[in-house]
Amino acid sequence: MSTEQSFVEYVQSQSGLGSELSFRKMFGEYALYLHGRVVAFACDNQLYLKPTAEVHAVVGKVSEAPPYPGGKLHFQLDEQLEDRELLRRLLVLTAGALPLPQTNAARGAKSKPARKSASAKSAKPSSPGA
Repeated sequence: MSTEQSFVEYVQSQSGLGSELSFRKMFGEYALYLHGRVVAFACDNQLYLKPTAEVHAVVGKVSEAPPYPGGKLHFQLDEQLEDRELLRRLLVLTAGALPLPQTNAARGAKSKPARKSASAKSAKPSSPGA
């Protein structure tokens, strides 16, 4: 079962964050973004918040489940969705605890080895006796 857009719009409305909390459909489910960070997933009309120590300190005992088969455990929010102020606080705390995602340029620069220049490729090695 995939998530209905109306569920994600409800979460957005409940959070009181307006367009600051955006969402993007992915494989029939949704990723929720706050300040450029993925903070939660909506899967099967359930909200799964990325786990952070900051959120755990606020909510204490919380259900944990993977948002999709084979996924890592996330905080599964149920009754917390009804408390607008708590939901907003949890989303903001999560965004603050997560690093900004790397840009494609930064990712590419770190993973690709340095290229040899065209002149270095065409230069012939000198012989040891020359």
